Amino acid sequence: MKVVIMAGGKGTRIASIANDIPKPMISINGKTILEYEIQNLKDQGYHEIILVVGHLGHIIQDYFKDGSKFGVNIKYFKEETPLGTAGALYYLKDELTEDFFLLNGDAVMDIDFNRMEKYHREKNASVTLFTHPNNHPYDSALIVTDNFGKVIKWIHKEEKRELYKNRVNAGIHILSPRVIAEIKHPGKWDLDRDILKPLVDNGDVYAYDSPEYVKDMGTPERLNEVTLDLANGKVTAKCLRKEQKAIFLDRDGTINKYKGFITKPDQIELIDGVAEAIKHINSSNYLVIVISNQPVIARGDCTFEELNSINNMIETQLGNYGAYVDSWFICPHHPDKGFEGERIEYKIKCNCRKPKPGLILDAIDKFNILPEESYMIGDSKSDIIAGYKAKCNPIYIGDNKIDDLDFKFETYANLKEFVEKKIN
Repeated sequence: MKVVIMAGGKGTRIASIANDIPKPMISINGKTILEYEIQNLKDQGYHEIILVVGHLGHIIQDYFKDGSKFGVNIKYFKEETPLGTAGALYYLKDELTEDFFLLNGDAVMDIDFNRMEKYHREKNASVTLFTHPNNHPYDSALIVTDNFGKVIKWIHKEEKRELYKNRVNAGIHILSPRVIAEIKHPGKWDLDRDILKPLVDNGDVYAYDSPEYVKDMGTPERLNEVTLDLANGKVTAKCLRKEQKAIFLDRDGTINKYKGFITKPDQIELIDGVAEAIKHINSSNYLVIVISNQPVIARGDCTFEELNSINNMIETQLGNYGAYVDSWFICPHHPDKGFEGERIEYKIKCNCRKPKPGLILDAIDKFNILPEESYMIGDSKSDIIAGYKAKCNPIYIGDNKIDDLDFKFETYANLKEFVEKKIN
């Protein structure tokens, strides 16, 4: 699969640091941003690269030349006038006859490109977007998907949003040649607004959701942040080719206040200190993954759409604090039958309802998680039993005494106390 890297922007927001070089040529720890990106691609077998250059593009060409010094083959397309984020693709139709990666050249990243490509081919998608949560969803464009990863809505940052799942486009795409066909004439084209968003209605745009590290360094503040993250190993540690660590969290009574069966978003009230605690976990090398029994589905108390709105209320409230959840794993089942309004297809004995460890094991498999280095945290006996069975470190939070289990676990008053004492 070929790779097109857009490296032609002027970088006006970071001109105070680099006004005499292209933004992708900013150096961190002795290596340019673009070099990190190319090295990541090369290490995973992607050697055919097209660099789209513009402002001060000769500096990029003089540095990378034909790419042989870096173990890749590089071709160039030079924009004589700015063509936006997609206009150059019009001129590359003859080069891009098969599906290809399209990346921004000003982002620091370390991701499993092979895993994303496999997902794209399994979905037979025209477009696959790399999506992830970020710490400022309230002013970012949001990508909304169904339960199968198909994009059903694209909300730009100026558009109204109320409750939302914190998922944004990270600027990494896989496109088929038929997408380029949407660029009908030469000129300036915006990839998101002019090309990708209109394709959502066709039904074959998918989101590849991943907690891996991708962050643009377009402002001095973000450059400082990614510089620190590279230095302390956070960028590389988040790549799913490496074993991950996770904090698995129960929902009701752990993240939000326990109020019995929650069936409406307005019943959600975050526990004091939870947002700050999750934000601290986000800044560590741990993933935040919610593991929750939600028998409200089996009981017929709410639909999956309503449950998604409830969880989105949590995402929205966390997002206001700059905190986020990396992934959700929900059990909709309940074993007991015979109640009015129940959904009989979910009234089963499953392997995912805690205290069984099925959801945790699914998360471990999906994200290459090392259970021995991870924690399962909850306010009930079923939470810590599930964590123990999954070989995680079980953590109980709350005031009730539990003394009838035959394994050890730690107890804390709440999530905030756990994070303050255990997560550096």
